[in-house]
Amino acid sequence: MLVAIEGGARYARLCMSIPTSIEVRETHLGGDLRSFLDVVDDIYRDDPCYVRPLDMDLRDRLSRKNPFFDHGEGTVFTAFRRGRCVGRCTAQIDHEHLKRYDDACGFFGFFDTIDDAEVAKALLDRSVSWLGERKMKRMRGPLSLCTNEELGCLVDGFDSKPYFMMPHHRSYQGGLIESAGLVKAKDLYAWHYKVGDLPERAVKAHDAIAAMPEVKLRTVDMKQVDRDVRIVMDVYNDAWSSNWGFVPLTEKELAKMASDMKLLLMPELTQIVEIEGEPVAVALALPNINEMIGDLNGKLLPIGFAKLLWRLKIRGPRSGRLIILGIRKKLRQVRRYAPLSTFMYVKMHHAEQRLGILDGELSWTIEDNAPVNLGIRFMGGRKYKTLRVYEREI
Repeated sequence: MLVAIEGGARYARLCMSIPTSIEVRETHLGGDLRSFLDVVDDIYRDDPCYVRPLDMDLRDRLSRKNPFFDHGEGTVFTAFRRGRCVGRCTAQIDHEHLKRYDDACGFFGFFDTIDDAEVAKALLDRSVSWLGERKMKRMRGPLSLCTNEELGCLVDGFDSKPYFMMPHHRSYQGGLIESAGLVKAKDLYAWHYKVGDLPERAVKAHDAIAAMPEVKLRTVDMKQVDRDVRIVMDVYNDAWSSNWGFVPLTEKELAKMASDMKLLLMPELTQIVEIEGEPVAVALALPNINEMIGDLNGKLLPIGFAKLLWRLKIRGPRSGRLIILGIRKKLRQVRRYAPLSTFMYVKMHHAEQRLGILDGELSWTIEDNAPVNLGIRFMGGRKYKTLRVYEREI
């Protein structure tokens, strides 16, 4: 009975006292994901900061209908000890990444285990084997499933809940990845932002851009969501094209993003900046759905969807995540428009105040992107989470 009610760490200690082998089972895309989905209930049972993602969303992403798999391949692994699921991960190959970087690199993702090095190693070794059979020479992760989704293993900042589409892990998880032979590839930062008073220098920078007659700002038109999401992603692709690991969305992925965002988008939290009629800068924040689904345990039925809809559309969000802010490369060396990013931060700040949003997260940024990180600090952002991407040779 003790095993049935205790969390992942306690169960791991009990298991380690009884030598036994780990069985890693493979589930093909679109298969039965119940064990894969439910194992987090044990792993995070005593973690008050964990928010279980919606099962419907994960099933959708790990099925062939996900447009990622038009240019990718992947599989699902679950680890069992004495018939009980004790860990999970995926292994995947992104052929768009290979086309762009030609580095024979495959990936693992959705990595969650009990506190047991044997379990972690079994899952990661199986992922290495799967990728090696497909002629990959390196494994990197966790990426779930690519750099446009959840990225990295949380290694600092375990005392607060994750924002929407951001990962959360137990404090031991990074150490288990390292014990399996992986090393750091890159750190990513998440920044917390309190909607309060603006720095005087930021207000002056905003006013300087606002006074320029050629600069116009508008929000996404909800009657033209498909068109405007394409504009946002076109600027984003240009702005982020030289970032570490970046892979642009395909046409089908873009269409799916536009469709998925129709329920979540709040026009007030979107920005398209035009200069002489040309879109040159964009910003996009989304309401933090995680604050609304924490008590749903991943389920939208029978009443979860009604709760989510009421909390999103009637009560409204109290926090939001800035997921995109980008400026076309050609403007970065134009001194006249140097305050443009601050202009957008200030506009987003005012929009959040009007909506009653109290807190925000800006995520993620790369550890060595000094200009962006300094800009966030300038606006009062505080680095409060670190996510680590690992890799190893195959």
